[in-house]
Amino acid sequence: MEQISGGVCAAQGFTAAGVHCGIRKNKDKRDLALIYSQVPASAASVYTSNLVKGAPLTVTKAHLADGVAQAIVCNSGNANTCNADGIQVAQEMCRLTGAALGIDPHNVVVASTGVIGQRLDVAPIAAAMPQLVSELGDHSEEAAEAIMTTDTMLKEVAVSFEIGGKTCKLGGIAKGSGMIHPDLATMLVFLTTDCAIAPAMLEKALKLDVAKTFNMVSVDGDTSTNDMVTILANGMAGNAPITAEGPDFAAFMEALNSVTLFLCRCIAGDGEGATKLLECRVTGAKTEADAKTIAKSIICSSLTKAAMFGADANWGRVLCAIGYSGAAVDVSRVDVSFASCRGQILVCQNGAGVDFSEEFAKEILLEDSIDIVVTLHDGEAAATAWGCDLTYDYVKINGDYRT
Repeated sequence: MEQISGGVCAAQGFTAAGVHCGIRKNKDKRDLALIYSQVPASAASVYTSNLVKGAPLTVTKAHLADGVAQAIVCNSGNANTCNADGIQVAQEMCRLTGAALGIDPHNVVVASTGVIGQRLDVAPIAAAMPQLVSELGDHSEEAAEAIMTTDTMLKEVAVSFEIGGKTCKLGGIAKGSGMIHPDLATMLVFLTTDCAIAPAMLEKALKLDVAKTFNMVSVDGDTSTNDMVTILANGMAGNAPITAEGPDFAAFMEALNSVTLFLCRCIAGDGEGATKLLECRVTGAKTEADAKTIAKSIICSSLTKAAMFGADANWGRVLCAIGYSGAAVDVSRVDVSFASCRGQILVCQNGAGVDFSEEFAKEILLEDSIDIVVTLHDGEAAATAWGCDLTYDYVKINGDYRT
């Protein structure tokens, strides 16, 4: 497997575009994205578990009931959520996209992101659709830019891998900076691959992967209303279709995981106002469920996040988060270390503090990527979660989000 360029356009038969249509006031910011496959593709999605769901998710779920899609259209600047006409607007976005591409509108995935509770005017989208379709090409970056809200960086990646002697490619783009918390899918992520895989196996692969990747990311403890991860697989690589578990399915899972892990780290590190990416690795748990629960609890702890912002080796906040996590753990056997490119330092052993250099610990924690390493000594299970520090700027960004 090899990392390559191209994002969602790396795989054969996929093109993308991103334009400014006028939903966002800033004319310099793209706000409408399109991803298109030359042929109908196997498709699967996972969705937020928030009971308040954006209208696009309802429409997309209905469209993917047959496991087939050919295009993805997404706007930023407006979530199309909690609007009386939301379903109609989402359906109209699909109709416009299908008509412009000459495909069945039921084969269009629709997504929206932005402010909740403001009516989405479809007129700017309709007016921009001809331009959007005409600009389809190797434009993954433009599409990635068009789905951004408070993101400060583009999030895209692609890999090539071998299936049955055929070279396949899998790539993706993502948006996610705030309102992100572990609860099914937690952002907008669009993945494309030219690997041939049956819809049922594609859905299985996505759900298995999300449980260990996107479901383990938290920025602020809020689960959004419009979160969705979608993958299209058009089979143009020419491999024998994957219809069951086996070596080919395992190879596909490995490629998928490499892409989603990369995007997880991008999303966590680009949290609203963040200055540091946090990775919490828990080992020695009795069960994987316990390891996940503990890793999430630490990553979600506001006190731990604040300590990391201040480069304060306050390991007691980590122990506190373990203690209230609800996981079965013997706290008298817990070890905690902090690590970065500067090195690693043990700060807690057997649930108690140890002598350590505060100066060296601060040097470690001043880096922009920090590992919180927890060893439970209770079993063999492990899990990893990703998050970011909590800064003054997070409050500033969300204090005037609508303005």
